[in-house]
Amino acid sequence: MSLSQETSAPPRAATEVPLRGIRPNIVQSIRAFRVPELQEAAVTLGQHFLYANLANAQTKQDVLDLIGQQFKLSAHVGKNFDALYDSMTDPLHKSGPQPGFIAVLEHIPANTKFDKEAREQLLDIFRDAADYWGDRKIPFRCFYSFL
Repeated sequence: MSLSQETSAPPRAATEVPLRGIRPNIVQSIRAFRVPELQEAAVTLGQHFLYANLANAQTKQDVLDLIGQQFKLSAHVGKNFDALYDSMTDPLHKSGPQPGFIAVLEHIPANTKFDKEAREQLLDIFRDAADYWGDRKIPFRCFYSFL
């Protein structure tokens, strides 16, 4: 599996650490942040930055395909939410030490083909991934917005 962007930069002084005050394992609305700021935070913290723009998605399959493509995950991710979760957890953990993750899901669709239940299922996958990485003391922050 390949990640969108590998990052490695020395951390700044504690007062300049990005996302200070944001729990290390969380899924939350992007509200107060901009994508470039989150990408810069990933670079500064030496973490993987994963970004998916879902503005063109209409269905669950579209969402899975776009996340798989833009996160550069293995092809089987497009099958279902379980495959998405699996690709973001155990295989990555077994591939070697991980520095942490900042993921962005921008413009999650809000329509009849991808309704509130589907959106919650998607976010639950990322919450479960945050818990998985939290159990291993590795930061996993996911920020999202709806279209």
